[in-house]
Amino acid sequence: MVNLVPGLLICLMTAQTLQHDGNRTRTKSKNSTAFEPKTFRGRTDTLNHTNQLLYPSTDPELDVNLEDPVAVFTKSIFSTWVIPLSYILAMLVGIPSNAYILTFLRLRAKSFSIIVLYLNLALSDLLLLLSQALRVHYHFNGNNWIFGEISCRLITALFYGNVYCSAQTIACISLRRYLAVVKPFLYRRLAKTTLAVWTCFIVWFMFVAAIVPELMVRQSYHITQLGITTCHDVLPLEQKPHSLLVPYRLMLVFTGFIVPFLICVFAHAAVVYHLGQSRCDWKPFIRVSTLVFIIFVMCFLPSGILHIAHYIRLFLNEDDRLYGYYRVAVCLCSFHSCLDPFLCMLVSKTAASDLQFISLHGTPQRPAVRM
Repeated sequence: MVNLVPGLLICLMTAQTLQHDGNRTRTKSKNSTAFEPKTFRGRTDTLNHTNQLLYPSTDPELDVNLEDPVAVFTKSIFSTWVIPLSYILAMLVGIPSNAYILTFLRLRAKSFSIIVLYLNLALSDLLLLLSQALRVHYHFNGNNWIFGEISCRLITALFYGNVYCSAQTIACISLRRYLAVVKPFLYRRLAKTTLAVWTCFIVWFMFVAAIVPELMVRQSYHITQLGITTCHDVLPLEQKPHSLLVPYRLMLVFTGFIVPFLICVFAHAAVVYHLGQSRCDWKPFIRVSTLVFIIFVMCFLPSGILHIAHYIRLFLNEDDRLYGYYRVAVCLCSFHSCLDPFLCMLVSKTAASDLQFISLHGTPQRPAVRM
């Protein structure tokens, strides 16, 4: 992942140059039908618009109606207090707990295939929580972004990339558990270590694919009537670089949420059914597995449903009123990132777990049975 940083920065600077050149020759149209998902709608002020991306520091301006949902959202208690306080709580709990997982989860040859997935999940959750630090200041500051365009792009890209990465990793863990329980003979023949490495590689490849487009378009604009600079929340509808991302982001919603969610539902139902038919007493593992599944559904389902509903309403009648509710629901994804370490430690205490933690004496407690 370290080698990707220079490449991402080069893409970022190239995109700034290309977008700057394109904006100087493009005629803006207030009646354009292009739209931007995941954000409120704004329109370009053709009289005051500077057409500049980063230098000088004055942000391009957008006009909004003071009665639009964006004006209500930026001044609401949910945006200026509930969301940032939720992020702070998730960070206070999640950052040290995920760091603990990365430090004390024991790597052993026989259980590498599952442990590497949990390490991957902890790393993704940690990056997601760290990306919220500047967003906290942004919301407390009345949704006014003061840290510049580059940091806005990076924070936006890291947040959405890690949300998808976490959901996909959880789906991979669920699928592995399904194979171990329902298809044990097939599971034993698999090269589990190689498969786990390739799984992590694919997940992080999709992470990069998710964040690169976010880095290549402008994310911060000055809202003239409100006197604030928003980060990702309000974007112009008529600019072609933004409208071109619509099909791409629809694909990300499908691959980053819908597919992982369906995999988790199918895998959990199949595992619970097959263990219930067994003569052994798997009730403790079933209870823990069900708790993990319920928390996953409660944290990811509201934001996923609102995200999809926002797309539909925006496409049909350019109605963006659901975006504010979606931003509140996204807080639940952050709470899942801070709960994952505790769920991981809870799973490690079941008899069917391959997870082991290094104790204070340096020796792990071995599970009685491996699944």
